[in-house]
Amino acid sequence: MDLLTNIITLLVGSAVFITGMNMMSSGLKKATGKGLRRIFKKTQNNSFACLGIGTAVTALIQSSAATSVMAIGFVSAGVMTIFQGVNVILGAYIGTTVTGILASLSAFKFSQYFILLAFIGVVLMFLTSEKIKNIGEICCGLGLLFFGLSTMSGSIQGELLDGIKNIFSAVKFPLLLLLIGALFTALVQSSSATSGVAIVLLVNNAITLQDGFYILLGATIGTVITTILATIGSNVNAKRTAIICLIIRIVCATIATAIIWPLQDQLANLITNIFGAEGISLGLALFLVVYNIIFMFAVIPFIRFFEKLSIKLIKDREVEKMKSSIKYIDSHLLNTPTIAVMQVKKEIQNMMQLATINYKNGYSKIMEKDNSHDKEIEEIEDKIDYINSQISSFLIQLSNKVSLEDERVVGSYFHVINDIERIGDHAYNFFDMSKEMKENDLEFSDNAVEEMSVMNKIVVEMFDLAYEIFENHDENKLQTLHDLENKTDEIKKQLSAAHYDRIVKKQCKNELSPYYSSLVSELERVADHLVNIGYSIVDPTGNDSNEGK
Repeated sequence: MDLLTNIITLLVGSAVFITGMNMMSSGLKKATGKGLRRIFKKTQNNSFACLGIGTAVTALIQSSAATSVMAIGFVSAGVMTIFQGVNVILGAYIGTTVTGILASLSAFKFSQYFILLAFIGVVLMFLTSEKIKNIGEICCGLGLLFFGLSTMSGSIQGELLDGIKNIFSAVKFPLLLLLIGALFTALVQSSSATSGVAIVLLVNNAITLQDGFYILLGATIGTVITTILATIGSNVNAKRTAIICLIIRIVCATIATAIIWPLQDQLANLITNIFGAEGISLGLALFLVVYNIIFMFAVIPFIRFFEKLSIKLIKDREVEKMKSSIKYIDSHLLNTPTIAVMQVKKEIQNMMQLATINYKNGYSKIMEKDNSHDKEIEEIEDKIDYINSQISSFLIQLSNKVSLEDERVVGSYFHVINDIERIGDHAYNFFDMSKEMKENDLEFSDNAVEEMSVMNKIVVEMFDLAYEIFENHDENKLQTLHDLENKTDEIKKQLSAAHYDRIVKKQCKNELSPYYSSLVSELERVADHLVNIGYSIVDPTGNDSNEGK
């Protein structure tokens, strides 16, 4: 064969090998798929258990990429912690070495019979039983894997063999070989494919055993590209899991290279003496097995350290954004309790302003179908919840440091932030209701909108009044706030009666009743919480002293 024909045959052989490997993996996943989730559910905060699960699953499905992607998915969904996910993926790196051992068998003469598995697999795939079809896919994939290896091996001769030898003679430097292995693996997204190609090159004397060490070590770095790609669109914990795996693979491969480099000839001679010329490919495959077992177990004690490092390297943008919503309090203020109490009040006002914005945006969305503030509504709701938790934590620490006079104020603030948080929830309920109504193609009648606007105007007025009373400690305006709240109770009854009348007269759809009733109730509850905020200046619990009069 001429050079061009050899190159084409090599590429086709590689394609057949990778196709066979993927087909075998696909069949194994189908055959074992139902049990995989059950296996993953057994993960726990035990490194060896997680490592074992990752190894077992990958050995079953013959795809470290699939195991890594599943682990990343579970971490992103919160089913696994970063610690568990990393350990499972490290186990996957051990399990995937089985493919390399299979590939190494191609150097033995008996491997030519394995190609027949492709024919047997195709026959089985024509049968009706799903289980037999899966077995057929596995057999066909395994047969194609060996056929691909045989095709590649047959193509490496003449000018192509000399060319490959010349290339690797020029890049004898271990770090360059490491880079070649990493880049090739990242390109084909399979460390098993790199192992297969390296074994074929070794069997045909295109590379030395020493070269094979570094190419396979490089492949252990390149294989992380699949894990990294799986984190696209995932949360920050998934990204941290991937970066930990990349760091571990780089560190381990670098340390292994530093150890092997001065001893490469002795190690090569040892493997050759043990396995002989025919079994040298098996020796290279087992080198990778031993490397993975030793280094993956050795790295276990340092996973917590790498986890902390990943948190520093990859910041949670959402958390950072939430932190920026806190404007007036921080832990340093605890040393000056009097000033801290003043700053808490400002932070609560900040929280109340956000709740007011969300109330208005939420009401506008449900009544006017205004979608322009959708993203803002969700962001503000998260901010309100975050500020609430931060103020609560701050008040707990502050409560033991304040004077008796301020202790009562601190107690009232707990109730105030709870009321504001509930107002935020009601506002977000408007948002949810509007989405449901849109999905069901429902909207309020003009009469209903007009009637509801009367109650809304009163509630908006109560927002301003409650804020002013809380800010200025103005008891003189409490009666006005109380009267407005009573008015919302009366309007609620009127609106409910008017809506029922429209239903009877068939002027309104029955399907709107749950939404209308819920909205009226939500408005009335917001008014109740605003009264509580106003009355917090005279009663720590925010109870309306005029209630029941």
